[in-house]
Amino acid sequence: MNRMHKDAVHDSPLRGRVAVVTGAARGIGEALARRLSGAGMRVALLGREAQSLQDAAASLPNSTLCIEADVTDQDALDRAAEQVAGRLGDAAVVVANAGVAAGGPFRHTDGDLWRRVIDVNLIGAANTARAFLPQLSRTRGYYLQIASTAAFGSAPMMSAYCASKAGAESFARALRGEVEPDGVAVGIAYVHWTGTDMISGMDEHPVLRALRAHQPWFARRVHSPDQVAEWLTAGITHRALHIYAPPWLRWCQPLRPLFPLVVTRVARRELRRMTSDELAVDLGVMGAGGRADWDAYTTEAQRSHPPQ
Repeated sequence: MNRMHKDAVHDSPLRGRVAVVTGAARGIGEALARRLSGAGMRVALLGREAQSLQDAAASLPNSTLCIEADVTDQDALDRAAEQVAGRLGDAAVVVANAGVAAGGPFRHTDGDLWRRVIDVNLIGAANTARAFLPQLSRTRGYYLQIASTAAFGSAPMMSAYCASKAGAESFARALRGEVEPDGVAVGIAYVHWTGTDMISGMDEHPVLRALRAHQPWFARRVHSPDQVAEWLTAGITHRALHIYAPPWLRWCQPLRPLFPLVVTRVARRELRRMTSDELAVDLGVMGAGGRADWDAYTTEAQRSHPPQ
C-alpha cells in the first residue's frame, strides 16, 4: 500500500466502522466488501454460499465476519444482526445488494421462480433494513439499496427482475423519509451493465441482446465489478442519496418517461421475429449466484414438504 493510499484510508470517514454487505459471495457484493475493507472498515459478508463467502473474506485486510443467510428469512437476518453487533459492533453502513434474476416469457416462467426473484430482490431488501435499522439508528448510519437501470424501463423477458428493482427503488425512497429524523441516510444505487455472471445469461437471450445492441455505444459498455464497487464506495463515503454506476446515468433521470416507449419498440420488433417456443429456450435462472440460491431454495422446500 503506497503512502498516498495509506493517508486516504487513515482520513476516510469509513475507517474503523462496520459495514454489512448482502450478496457478498461474488460479483458486485464481493468487490464492494473488498473496497470497504480497504477503506478501513470491518465488514460482515452475508450470502447463500458459505465457501464462496469464506474465499471472498480471506483476502480482506481488516476484521471480517461471514454469515450464511437467506435474505428472505427474517429470523435468519435478525440472528445475523445480533452476530454482527456482538462480533464487530453496530453497523454504520448496510448495503442491500443481494439479487437474482430469471429470464424468459412470463407465461412460461415457473410461478415459484418468478416469486423467488421478487422475494430476494424486494422482500429481502426490506428484511435487511428491518434487521439492521436499530443499529443504523444508534450509529446514525447509512443504508444503500442496490437498484438497477431495470427500474428505468421494464424489459420484456425480465418481468420479475424489473418489477423487483422498481419496487426496491420505491421502497428505499419511502424508507428515506421515515428514518431521516433518526439521522439515518438512505441511498439508492443505479447500476447498469456490470460484468457479473448474471450478464452472461442476459446476452444469451435474443430479445435482451437486441435491447442492449440498440443502446448508444457508451451505454453498451460493460463495467467490471471492481469499477462499480469503486463508484459505490465513493457514494457511501459521502452518504449520497443517489449513486450512478456509471456516473453518466444521472443525466438519464429526466428522460425516464421515454425509456419504456423505446424499450417496447425495440422489443416488439424482436418478439415478432421469434415463435413462442424459441423465446422459451433460454428460460430460467441467470448466473451462478442465482442458480445457487434457487438450488438451495428448492432443496429446502423439498425438505419442508416431502412427497407423500
